[in-house]
Amino acid sequence: MTLPTPPETSTAWLPREEWVKTQPQALIAACVLMRDAEGRLLMLRYGPGQPSAGTWWVPGGMVDHGEDPWAAARREMREETGIELAPVPRLIGVDHRADVLGTGPVLDCFFDGGTLPEGAPVRLSPEHDRHALLGLDDLRTTPLAAPLPTLTALYAAAVSGTVVYLREGQPL
Repeated sequence: MTLPTPPETSTAWLPREEWVKTQPQALIAACVLMRDAEGRLLMLRYGPGQPSAGTWWVPGGMVDHGEDPWAAARREMREETGIELAPVPRLIGVDHRADVLGTGPVLDCFFDGGTLPEGAPVRLSPEHDRHALLGLDDLRTTPLAAPLPTLTALYAAAVSGTVVYLREGQPL
């Protein structure tokens, strides 16, 4: 009895357009941490009919085709709150989540939105039904769309001028 010969492994290079199809795919989101003069975070509550209805999170959303994360953060901030961000970005964190609501992997890019001017009006999008300025202690009893350690680590990065890498919302 003759054993079959194993197939040869190809060492040929794939054309770039074929190689790209073999690479992992991930969605990219961009979020903004904006604080007031007292250090409280601007938080938005997802309204009825939203996948995370009743939970709170910072302004942000998915990057559109052809958009970079900072442009998406500025757009999402404007759409969700009516607030314009400064033109210079400051990245404070990246979170890799393996699967978000069955869509697969998501990379969240978090930016420091600076200080919310006192009395600045917040104009909510139809996606949200409330906004609030909440301190880290307030967030312990607030239903959040993601783990509290995520916001705690991002807040520390924003205040200290550093950057944090998170996996599933947990700092490494």
